[in-house]
Amino acid sequence: MATAPQIRAIEDYSLLDNRVQSDPYAFYELLHREQPVYQMPETGMYMVTKYESLRFVLTHPEIFSNDTNLAADKSLQGDDHVKYQSILEEKGWGHVQTLQRTDPPEHLRYRKLLDRVFTASRVKTLTPFVDDVSGELIDAFIDRGSCEFISEYAMPFPGIIIAEQLGLDRSEIRTFKKWGDAMLAMATKILDEEQLRATAAIELEAQHFLADMFEQRRAHPQDDLISALVHAHGDDMEPLTMHELQNLMHQLITGGFETTQSAVAHAVWLLVRQPELQDMLFEDPTKIKRFVEESLRWESPVQGLFRVTREDVELDGTMIPKGSFVIVRFGAANRDAEKFECPHKFDMERSNGGAHLAFGSGGHFCVGAMLARREMTTAIGDITRRMKNITLAKPMADPVHEPSLAFLPIAEMHLGFEKR
Repeated sequence: MATAPQIRAIEDYSLLDNRVQSDPYAFYELLHREQPVYQMPETGMYMVTKYESLRFVLTHPEIFSNDTNLAADKSLQGDDHVKYQSILEEKGWGHVQTLQRTDPPEHLRYRKLLDRVFTASRVKTLTPFVDDVSGELIDAFIDRGSCEFISEYAMPFPGIIIAEQLGLDRSEIRTFKKWGDAMLAMATKILDEEQLRATAAIELEAQHFLADMFEQRRAHPQDDLISALVHAHGDDMEPLTMHELQNLMHQLITGGFETTQSAVAHAVWLLVRQPELQDMLFEDPTKIKRFVEESLRWESPVQGLFRVTREDVELDGTMIPKGSFVIVRFGAANRDAEKFECPHKFDMERSNGGAHLAFGSGGHFCVGAMLARREMTTAIGDITRRMKNITLAKPMADPVHEPSLAFLPIAEMHLGFEKR
């Protein structure tokens, strides 16, 4: 079982260091004890790490705004943000604030639209399709006794599902994944000039493809989310502009790929590191839901997202000035010992495991949380039912994760196993 991480000193860590991003839990514990609101010296951003403080930030958008354009010059990219926007505007559509990047009351307009689609009844209706996709992917490698899990399952599984819900061709999911990675890059990495322009070119490719799709669905609507978006207007709603459509798709594609892919990958990596769980879940599938919730707490796929302060505010003894960039660190909150007893221990039986913040909290609680839980439950159920003695066929990379300030992306995970 996991043990508490070794503690050093705050100045020994940098969240811009890929090794710290990949294994941040010692840093989180140190910040919890000594500096729960931490100003990153490299960027000036403030990082919030305690559970109750995150809940406060997430439920007070009038203080902690989701509109990061309010302080774009203080973002990770600084002036490059403006340069990136100008490239998009010149040849496509610049970023505007929609859904995740808006505050009430504007947020409610977008949220109401997507809540009509990501309903409990729709997720229930999707269950046979989710099961079929999972089964088809495992069928392709089960007789080999090995697979590269990220490319053969963790990426295509949620990718196919979100692609088909959007009305896109599942055969193009690797292209969609490339687009999603580019769309996330500006918010999660520091890019040089060449990387910035290459990233913008990929996003522009996605924008023009989607613009054609919007016009096709406008003329010939189908039973998919793109059709719902382009025809989303009536007495209480104006038609969405092309800028709004582009940015809603930006968020749906990135959310549909990266977060669930990471959640499934980390859950399976957990089965490798704690192999006794493989037979436990096979013998008692009723425990899978608890396993899923604890895995989301233990290694949250979204480690942090951004807010901007609308006024001076004091939090955990630290004064955060108006106009500051704030990183709400979900991964840190989910390892807060004041909320979760022995937080570095994976414990499926903990009484409050479902209180994790992996999907956020408040008005911006993840719109796709029900679908993500359904996908994870199906994935772990199918994998433990059809595979046993799952091990690493090749050592994980060092560090395990690719660089990202917000996520925990695993590039490769080679598995060996026996067919049940």
